[in-house]
Amino acid sequence: MSTLSVDHLLGIKYLKAEDIQLIFETADHFKEIINRPIKKVPSLRDITIANLFFENSTRTKLSFEIAQKRLSADVINFSASQSSVKKGETLIDTVNNILSMKVDMVVMRHPTPGAAAFLQQHVDARIINAGDGAHEHPTQALLDTYSIKEKFGTIKGKNVVIVGDILHSRVALSNIFALQLLGAQVMVCGPKSLIPKYIRELGVIVETDLKKALQWCDVANMLRVQNERMEVSYFPSVREYTQQYGLNKELLDSIGKEIVIMHPGPINRGVEITSEVADSKQAIILDQVENGVAIRMAVTYLLASKIES
Repeated sequence: MSTLSVDHLLGIKYLKAEDIQLIFETADHFKEIINRPIKKVPSLRDITIANLFFENSTRTKLSFEIAQKRLSADVINFSASQSSVKKGETLIDTVNNILSMKVDMVVMRHPTPGAAAFLQQHVDARIINAGDGAHEHPTQALLDTYSIKEKFGTIKGKNVVIVGDILHSRVALSNIFALQLLGAQVMVCGPKSLIPKYIRELGVIVETDLKKALQWCDVANMLRVQNERMEVSYFPSVREYTQQYGLNKELLDSIGKEIVIMHPGPINRGVEITSEVADSKQAIILDQVENGVAIRMAVTYLLASKIES
């Protein structure tokens, strides 16, 4: 299989295992390129990509932008916080205005779940979902699983725990889909108030004791608490959350085996993870950042190859 089975990247749940394999193989190739002295390739010289961010983002936006520029695409950046959206313009108006500029591909982050799928039905461009509300964040899950595969050589049979605010996390949902597709066992761990009721239906194990979760897993992916999405308080205090679900060196040393630590960023140092752990040799957080560029290059390249010239 040398092309993706999908025309857009709306979510992991629409992908097949073969799609992910193809993305990983393509990312291997691009990873080699971005470590060369000349990091650019002319692959997408005639492609115009619009980055539409209706929610603040630093890392994801930057990662996509670097990936697009490494592929020599023309890039239009649109930040909704500084735009007419503030004046009441709708999503469709914004997009139609951008498409009238003859854009081939749109990378969009939006606070509403399903926004990327809605967009795909209304515009004639390839769509990459860069996060839709608390729904999915497919490129994050792809770079996370790619980083695990790079570390272990395989994902099949590995035990991965996702710790923290599962309820508000698009990273958790996309990761669960990707890990299961590639043959990993998935556990979620956090306060009961932050674990959605439906999660067991996805075939994941639920654990509320962090130490037990760490003893079970090969990889722990530590999520931050998403205060900006919380309208009510889900736990008594940050201090209490950190005592029960924060990962520190003492806890890590007490489990009697070495596990791999991940974090999708941005890190709340001293809340879900201490600096000592985040900067330790067990953490692959900086590898995730580097792999993010290679994965986003791969996804962009593979979807662009489906654009009729």
